[in-house]
Amino acid sequence: MTSIQAGLALSVGQFDRIGPVTTAWLRLVWAGLVLLVLARPRRSDFTRSGLRACLALGVVTAGMMSLFTLAIARIPLGTASALEFLGPLAVSLYAGRRAGLLRWSLLAAAGVVLLTQPWRGGTDPVGIALALAAGAGWAGYILLTQRAGDQVEGLKGLAVSLPTAALVTTFFVGPAAIGSVTPSQALTGLLLAAFAPLLSFTLEFLALRRLTTAAFGTLMSLEPAIAMVIGAVVLGQFPGPVGVLGVAGVVTAGIAAIRTGARTPAVPAPAPTTDGDTAPVAAAAAAQPTH
Repeated sequence: MTSIQAGLALSVGQFDRIGPVTTAWLRLVWAGLVLLVLARPRRSDFTRSGLRACLALGVVTAGMMSLFTLAIARIPLGTASALEFLGPLAVSLYAGRRAGLLRWSLLAAAGVVLLTQPWRGGTDPVGIALALAAGAGWAGYILLTQRAGDQVEGLKGLAVSLPTAALVTTFFVGPAAIGSVTPSQALTGLLLAAFAPLLSFTLEFLALRRLTTAAFGTLMSLEPAIAMVIGAVVLGQFPGPVGVLGVAGVVTAGIAAIRTGARTPAVPAPAPTTDGDTAPVAAAAAAQPTH
């Protein structure tokens, strides 16, 4: 969480030079290239379902990173992170379907109102919409990351998903923007890619092999608070007492809701099929702790 938020905060300086989406694209390209060299994935490393999960994860990652980068170009990092967290929180609330979860959804909603403070005017509705859309992508990212991690050995899943994300983002950047990237900006992109997505996504990929989504989501509830602190230190974005209260509301709602609606571990995978397509390995999933 610290790695990805620090990488995002340091990326803001590139927005005026090459634009938010090109900044995200550059980080994805470098991260994808590094993982291709290190992991060296081959077709024989993947089952059909595992490869589909990795490709889908790449598409979702492209959308999530591009949308969130566009959001923090318009609204403060802490606010954008808290709004983005509503995506995983909504999944947890829906999955739990317990009456007791209603109060946590109301607390999260109150936190968002305190963060955006619509009564003050000047709220950027486009930035808020972009952060919420990135939140929907984040929800899918968590589910697909765990699925890919359970089915693909090592970091080979990321070595497919990140290059896929870079390729998808290329269609939105365009050749003119790519051609405008100078060597120094490309080098800066490599350094930023080390923070996010290379280090952060690798750690998340490994963590989701060892944790249930409920435990992982509980930890990720702290990300809006981390984003707020880094935004204040690196970007000088001080939210004020009302904003701090809003972030606290979202974090508290996330921790409480996800712990209340905990998920059971995945069941073991079926035996290999007769057409030679090897079934996913489920030993790690079966051994996951349940809090």
